[in-house]
Amino acid sequence: MHMKRPQHERTEWPRTHFIQQHREDMAAVRAELAAGLTAPLARLAPKYFYDALGSRLFDAITELDEYYPTRTEAAIFDVHGQAMARQVPSGAVWFDLGAGSCAKASSLFGVMRPGAYVPIDISVDYLRGSVAAVQERHPQLPMLGLGLDFSSALELPAEAGAWLSAHGLQAAPRCVFYPGSSIGNFAPDEALRLLGQARALCEGGGSGSGLLIGVDRVKETAVLEPAYDDALGVTAAFNRNLLRHVNRLLGSDFAPERWRHVAFYSEAESRIEMHLQADGAQTVSWPGGQRTFADGERLHTENSYKWTPEAFEALLQQAGFGEVTHWSDGRSWFSVFWAQA
Repeated sequence: MHMKRPQHERTEWPRTHFIQQHREDMAAVRAELAAGLTAPLARLAPKYFYDALGSRLFDAITELDEYYPTRTEAAIFDVHGQAMARQVPSGAVWFDLGAGSCAKASSLFGVMRPGAYVPIDISVDYLRGSVAAVQERHPQLPMLGLGLDFSSALELPAEAGAWLSAHGLQAAPRCVFYPGSSIGNFAPDEALRLLGQARALCEGGGSGSGLLIGVDRVKETAVLEPAYDDALGVTAAFNRNLLRHVNRLLGSDFAPERWRHVAFYSEAESRIEMHLQADGAQTVSWPGGQRTFADGERLHTENSYKWTPEAFEALLQQAGFGEVTHWSDGRSWFSVFWAQA
């Protein structure tokens, strides 16, 4: 009698492999959306910004004059990449959170020299095209595309561990890479939980492992607010497109043109808040529910927390990381941190 081989055990593992860990549960999605819309202060999670059009609109936002984070972070990597490479071990396995196009990580490969690349995104189908483009430029680099909703839990499936072992990478140091200041979408307690999970992921590798993360900093309101409320109205279109996406997912009947984009910096909370404000009283319905919004009532769509270097270093240490180094731009608008696990 032959024993059945476990699914994650294979005699040969391909150099490039994909694992789909996240599966869309539409009933759960609809329940989450309905719960947010019927909460005392109505809200929608920012992850629903990113349908196909929303993703393209965000790409356009990064090209705007007002939106400084993307180009400021890129400049930090350009200026300080060699110094970062002295901290991040050569040959490390790179875990790229929210990898998307994989452009940010792959632009650093020449300086950082990773031993393998593990881009993580909620959709492995999107990753396939991105990884194919990276493969053309780095054909010898082992790559594992991982479809995972890390905002819920950042934990490697057993199949990923088996792939790493098959390529002799189980004991290699690990670099968890989280650029773009996306950590700001998490409230401080949520950010602490995610950072703790990132540290646990680092601990699964060899010595020298750590976290390389981009963080937007506290600065003047006159700089912050236009970055989220640009003169061309691209961010407003991005925000209202969320309602189109929710209509498709939930079967609701939002009229996006009857909602106004609102963005402001809350000094007390140290965060940008984005809302949609009802232009006139209106009732929004969906199968099994509805809500009447008063004229001027707001629907909360996103927070983007800003940090001082001292406060973020304290958060990293609270999450269990050791020595912390950070690099910034000349105006002290943005920082990239390396935190040793």
